[in-house]
Amino acid sequence: RCELFLESYIFADDETGRLVAARLADAAQRGVVVRVLVDGFGARDFERDFLPAFLAAGVQAMIYRPEVARFRLRRHRLRRLHRKLVVVDGIRALVGGINIIDDQNTPAGLGPRFDFAVQVEGPVLAAIHATVRRMWENVAWVNFRRRFRVSVTTLPSCGAVGDQWAAFLIRDNIRHRYDIANAYIEAIEAARQEVIIANAYFLPGIRFRHALVDAARRGVRVSVLLQGSTDHPLLRDAARALYGALIDSGVNVFEYVGGFLHAKVAVIDGLWATVGSSNIDPMSLLVAKEANLVVQDRRFAETLRQPLLRAMAERAVHRLGEDLKKRP
Repeated sequence: RCELFLESYIFADDETGRLVAARLADAAQRGVVVRVLVDGFGARDFERDFLPAFLAAGVQAMIYRPEVARFRLRRHRLRRLHRKLVVVDGIRALVGGINIIDDQNTPAGLGPRFDFAVQVEGPVLAAIHATVRRMWENVAWVNFRRRFRVSVTTLPSCGAVGDQWAAFLIRDNIRHRYDIANAYIEAIEAARQEVIIANAYFLPGIRFRHALVDAARRGVRVSVLLQGSTDHPLLRDAARALYGALIDSGVNVFEYVGGFLHAKVAVIDGLWATVGSSNIDPMSLLVAKEANLVVQDRRFAETLRQPLLRAMAERAVHRLGEDLKKRP
């Protein structure tokens, strides 16, 4: 009714993208202040496919770090807006890994996507709303878009609406460089029974690997669900180079073959859970802007745990040490 923020790494010109775009335009036409922010690499054709129609409909839309020279490799090009966030009227938010793209629109027909997002209400909205507003203001300032500045905004509704505990974590290059990585590692180090991680792009650093290995060695059942079919073969091969040490330490490695795994989620000891945009690779943990929700609640954790268990049992291959001997 009043205000809508949307951040997405990808905004595809497909059936889903066009449907979402139409709804955003409808909202702007009825007086909602609609602010759409996409990444210049992930949504590299956004300026051609959607920007003119959005501006004509009254949607405020901007691009984070537009791809000016696509074929020149510079370090700043790696700093991407990889978050997937929506905040509606300051009363509801979506946090997760789902881009604005059709589930079947996958590289080389690898679909459908297997991914997660969570709907959020309550006190944690204050942090989410402040994050999207601050990002919007920063991009508007960099792009000299004075008329896009946030002058009057909806105040988030932060009253308690339940008894679940949640925290909103971001990764940036200033104050929150290691917040998401540290949250993962601390939870794994505290695990006593079970660690389940489903992650699309998995190339953890040494601290993260040590946390997984140490957990498995002290008797925790550690399972990681990774991509079986991928759009980045080089990264998958790099991840597979870690399988041997993980498997030898007792970590269960599963590769998802039921479609295109794009999830970035985890459940630990049936209590701690996270859903978000952050992969467990150098891009997400060291460079990109990411956002995850961490929840401490047994009902929520079990709701997330069950589809992960089904995916590992029904749509994944359990990799064993013998499999590694067959590979170069």
